[in-house]
Amino acid sequence: MAKITYIEHGGAEHVVDVAEGSTVMEGARDNNIPGIDADCGGACACSTCHVYVDEAWAAKLAEIQPMEEDMLDFAWERKDNSRLSCQLTVTAEMDGLILRMPEKQA
Repeated sequence: MAKITYIEHGGAEHVVDVAEGSTVMEGARDNNIPGIDADCGGACACSTCHVYVDEAWAAKLAEIQPMEEDMLDFAWERKDNSRLSCQLTVTAEMDGLILRMPEKQA
């Protein structure tokens, strides 16, 4: 398990344990975290699980693959630290990960 902090756009924090091997998006969905819609169910076919990775964590995550890069073009207010949470597979090394949600999902 990795403890992940999801921070809503308004500032509300949700700290939950997410099982290794699942995705950050699945952790949000399974714990009813508001702000991650995940309309495509994790198929990297939309951008409704868009998150901002805390700057301290950005370089520690797997690199963005071309498919995710393409979908992020549709994300609401994309930034340099934008990621799709469905493309982030949880590992033990991600314990303490901090993510922020955009104002809305595209």
